[in-house]
Amino acid sequence: MADGTGDTFPKIRTVGIDGMLVTFAPVLEDRANRAALAFRAAVDRSGVDYIFETATTLTSVYLRFDPLALSHDALQDRLQDLLAEQDWMEADLPEGRRLWTVPTVFGTELAPQLAEAASEAGMSEAEAIEDLTSSRVRVLTIGFAPGQPYMGPLKSAWDIPRLKAVTPRVPEGALVLAIRQVIVFTAETPTGWRHVGQTAFRGFRPEADAPFALLPGDEMRFEPITPEDLETIRADNADGMGGARVEDIA
Repeated sequence: MADGTGDTFPKIRTVGIDGMLVTFAPVLEDRANRAALAFRAAVDRSGVDYIFETATTLTSVYLRFDPLALSHDALQDRLQDLLAEQDWMEADLPEGRRLWTVPTVFGTELAPQLAEAASEAGMSEAEAIEDLTSSRVRVLTIGFAPGQPYMGPLKSAWDIPRLKAVTPRVPEGALVLAIRQVIVFTAETPTGWRHVGQTAFRGFRPEADAPFALLPGDEMRFEPITPEDLETIRADNADGMGGARVEDIA
């Protein structure tokens, strides 16, 4: 696949002295993210020696390896062989994924930018809530803060811009939205994305055996609740689940 500059994808590039990056598209698109998730799983299954770590971005797979034991050329050849095995843009998502159903308050003073986001998307607040709660979003990548998921893609109506001014603070568990993606923040933070929902879900749990609750490829849907429901959940949230339910989907 070629982009508008004539570059051809997938593209393999070196990252420093001990990293390599396999990129499937220059910008986020659903098939490229699916390809990155599937290709990372294939690399992990391949058993190539001296690869210490793999991770995915929105459209790429990063590999960290031992350059003293495995040369860049040898690793690139192995990656080329894996890429040639199939059309990764048509690959199935990997196994081991889960679906999370997360109770969420939309709008109210807890999430005051829902009306603005809905207007940007050409919807009423009620239509926005219906659309967001009927959607299933995929964890495209984890980044920016520990355990923080970038999820999507939402329908094209939600390709709305970031705010022109930063909101100084939104709380942990805030559901924010921009550019066809949603985030459930894992810590209190400033943001340029619109705060449309509020959860009690803790995506980063440093006290747990698995500190990151979500993994790339997991999916999430949002279940509408009232502010009173959220207070009840917060009063008994020792596990950090925020009332979420989880089930295996692959």
